Amino acid sequence: MSTVIRPATVADVAAILTIYNDAVETTTASWDLAPVDYADRLARYEAAQANGWPLLVAEIDGTVVGFASYGPFRTKDGYARTMEHSVYLDAAARGRGLGRALMVELIERARANGVHALIGGIDGANEVSVRLHESLGFAEVGRLPQVGAKFGRWLDLVFLELLLDDAATP
Repeated sequence: MSTVIRPATVADVAAILTIYNDAVETTTASWDLAPVDYADRLARYEAAQANGWPLLVAEIDGTVVGFASYGPFRTKDGYARTMEHSVYLDAAARGRGLGRALMVELIERARANGVHALIGGIDGANEVSVRLHESLGFAEVGRLPQVGAKFGRWLDLVFLELLLDDAATP
């Protein structure tokens, strides 16, 4: 079995869409309540390309089984060096270390791109994702109880943060 982490190409957008929509329909990893369309994922791909934000895919034997990316945490200029990331895996690919592999590469690229803080917003009940982030050095910095709802239940939003440099000044 050959595993590769690489930058996404436009040819990967359909696979990214499939993985994302499965997460929308079956998990609380995304708080979208309905599947998105190809144009939505293509626009995100194009925004990443235009802005120099990484959009990575994980392949097993040539098949895309996961992706990770980051983009602005907030749009105001003062947040320019803070990014929020996402990582999604095909259900069959979970538990194989691919989420960690994608995150390690994403963190390396964020450091290289001068990102100061990387933020993850995660369903507080998603213990696997919280533990993964903590094992990579992220720390919980905030918890917002019952700010989301999906599948007939309230969801807590947990913010985890990884500071990527120790710069005393911005």
